[in-house]
Amino acid sequence: MRHFSFLSKSQTSKLFHRAPQPLDIDSSPALLAAGLGATLYCPGNRPNIAADVRKQATRGCLSMVLCLEDSIADQEVPEAEVNVAKALRQLQKAKQDGDVPSAGLPLIFIRVRTPEQMLRLADLGGAGLAVLSGFVVPKFDNTNGYADSFLDALHRIQNEHGLDGANGGRRLSIMPILESPVMIHSETRHNALADIHQVLRANRSDILAVRIGATDLSSGYGLRRSRDLTVYDVKVVAAVIADIVNVVGRREDNFVITGPVWEHYDNTERLLRPQLRLTPFVEAKEKKLRQRLLMSNLDGLMREISLDQANGLLGKTVIHPTHVKLVHAMSVVSHEEFVDAQAIIGDVTGGANASPYRNKMNEMKPHQTWAQKTLLRADAFGVSSEDTTFVDLLEASLR
Repeated sequence: MRHFSFLSKSQTSKLFHRAPQPLDIDSSPALLAAGLGATLYCPGNRPNIAADVRKQATRGCLSMVLCLEDSIADQEVPEAEVNVAKALRQLQKAKQDGDVPSAGLPLIFIRVRTPEQMLRLADLGGAGLAVLSGFVVPKFDNTNGYADSFLDALHRIQNEHGLDGANGGRRLSIMPILESPVMIHSETRHNALADIHQVLRANRSDILAVRIGATDLSSGYGLRRSRDLTVYDVKVVAAVIADIVNVVGRREDNFVITGPVWEHYDNTERLLRPQLRLTPFVEAKEKKLRQRLLMSNLDGLMREISLDQANGLLGKTVIHPTHVKLVHAMSVVSHEEFVDAQAIIGDVTGGANASPYRNKMNEMKPHQTWAQKTLLRADAFGVSSEDTTFVDLLEASLR
């Protein structure tokens, strides 16, 4: 797998100063976490999941979640479990036979409801676990040992199926979703986050990334953001995100925290003005591209991605395939960011210098962690050419 593998060699050479690195299920956890990108959710009761996974791989999707939780009705769970396990086995056989897209298979995760369901799926999946990267755990908190019970189930699966990372092998991991009621309410949030942080740190090698469940956080107040607003405009939810980053996003832990889901994907009535400036699209002679983005509700998504990144979040949960390439295009490291990071990295003696672009100040000590994260993102998503704009990347990705 590699981000932007759908581009031709000439397009890649033109658009990128440095192309994205290949990723696969055995890549380092740090690179995989940084490279998750747009994680596409797929309901576990879809009739032909294996075909859906293969199709999305050809379209540039590098991570998918087969969901057995909120996306399906309670009475459909048993049948959906069998369906998901069957899809894993089908994908494993296809991989074994060399019958997979040239881009490879995405990283595949299963969103489960209970620890018991994790164990059941491991047994049902059998050989199909070879294509599974891990599990997504909803409403993750440690009230009454809830989080510990999922980790106990994970450790049992790792041991029984040889997926514990021993002798350099692959390690099955989890991605917890922070969205439970004790996280939402201010009077319990501090203690809940402290407990979660303790569990995450104690099981660091089992945690690929931490996800935020904005839909559940909003539901605690009966709220739902419109296409005109980002999650950061919903102040009670933005406060939770800020606290999550404050506790879990500290540099010494180095957790990747992913952006919450954007749930709009079709044209609806607009109340506020569009959020995309016209000038960059005029300069790139891509006014029609801007119109496409506006008509598909993608300008709001673009603004939210920018705010995710400004607040320390990387990657995003998505529920529609049209969102995938846009998230990835906005995750590419700009040439300016790259040369700044290169100028900073490793210089821990202190001091400050003008940036290579001569438009800002680089401080060597305070910007070290930023530089490290930027270069890791550059490995995953590539570095744009000096004269490549985000409009160029969008145009090439969305054509």
